[in-house]
Amino acid sequence: MKEFTDEDLERIEAYAHANDVEAARREVSELHPADVAELLRGLDLEEAEWVFNLLPDNEIKADVLMELDEEDRKKLLENMAPEEIGHFIDLLDTDDAVDLIQELDEEDRDEVIQHIDDVEQAGDIVDLLQYDEDTAGGLMGTEMIEVNENLSMPECLREMRRQAEDMDDIYNVYVIDDDHRLRGVLPLKKMITHPSVSKVKHVMETDPVSVRTDTPVDDVALDFEKYDLVAMPVVDSIGRLVGQITVDDVMDEQREQRERDYQLASGISSDIDADDTIFAQTKARLPWLLIGLVGGIVNSLILGGFEQQIAQVTALAIFIPLIGGTGGNVGVQASAIVVQGLANGRLDLKEFWEQIRRGVMVALLNAVVISGLIFVYNMLMLPGDWAVTVSVAASLFCVVIFATIFGTLVPLTLEKLNINPALATGPFIQITNDVVGLLIYVGLSTWMLHILPR
Repeated sequence: MKEFTDEDLERIEAYAHANDVEAARREVSELHPADVAELLRGLDLEEAEWVFNLLPDNEIKADVLMELDEEDRKKLLENMAPEEIGHFIDLLDTDDAVDLIQELDEEDRDEVIQHIDDVEQAGDIVDLLQYDEDTAGGLMGTEMIEVNENLSMPECLREMRRQAEDMDDIYNVYVIDDDHRLRGVLPLKKMITHPSVSKVKHVMETDPVSVRTDTPVDDVALDFEKYDLVAMPVVDSIGRLVGQITVDDVMDEQREQRERDYQLASGISSDIDADDTIFAQTKARLPWLLIGLVGGIVNSLILGGFEQQIAQVTALAIFIPLIGGTGGNVGVQASAIVVQGLANGRLDLKEFWEQIRRGVMVALLNAVVISGLIFVYNMLMLPGDWAVTVSVAASLFCVVIFATIFGTLVPLTLEKLNINPALATGPFIQITNDVVGLLIYVGLSTWMLHILPR
């Protein structure tokens, strides 16, 4: 297959404008489904529909649909009849089929499912829709090879061939007992090297790594990384094999999670893309901007109460940005370390107070260094002005301590409350540290001006 380029996009756009069906069909037939999806993203909706309908068969169309971003896929699906969507779902693995159906409106889901020709697959999809999409059950598919532990190797081979006819990829061969409970995994190497008289249970590897249907997706991803897996079986509450998760599913889910976390940390309240409507982008970005505006108003009120002191000692105003900037940076650093630790599994909530203790120790060391440097700087630049010198140094010391502890405590608390801790690395930390840092600076400066000479 040829590699997709910008020249291909321009050429196919020209074919679409000229309604040159044959030329466009030849062009797209040489592309990989992922490249066709990239092509469709560069076209407007009418052109994308025109090109999509030129694809040679429904199997390729189904693959292209799953390569598209969710928003682009929804735009194409909106203009399709339920029976057409049902034909595409017939050709998808159950995990992809469930993802697609979940993107449809509630009233359309039942109608689409009724148009799925494969009754068994339709039943599997209905079962999978019952699981929370953020759990292993919501991520798994039911396409896998499973053999009974009491089969001989020749019987096992025949059973594998029968099941493999309907599968695109084979990752593992799972071994079950008569009650359908997971007993082990059968490595393909052992099928080749062991005598044909052996029973499956004599050559299988027991105690495979598995997850339950209610296991959170984040924990599933950690297991994949920890054990270097390409596929993992999923069992129900009594150990029966119900599906498998493959590494590509986990990678897709992790990518989406990283995008959501990055946007949340950047002060964007919902999942948004660069090509979304102006209203959608404004709606996602405005809430935190308004909260930032409130924070700015609070800061101005604090400074208004400090107006007399600033008028008397203008040097105090010079260090206001330093106080706010340092507090924001320290807080974001502290929260980012905790959020990363929670995400990669290296930090456990059982270590809540230990992490707070470590945060305090780090805060003390950073505070001593930063406040010490600014103290020396002010001694040299403002000789004899002890009120300003001590006020700024003491304020920085307190701000660094507070920002570190606050930045450590907030994501841990959010995790305990089952709220995405990535929220703590964004504007929430910065705004809070700005306000608290300014209060600390105003309070200490006011006190120092009364007790220290200038």
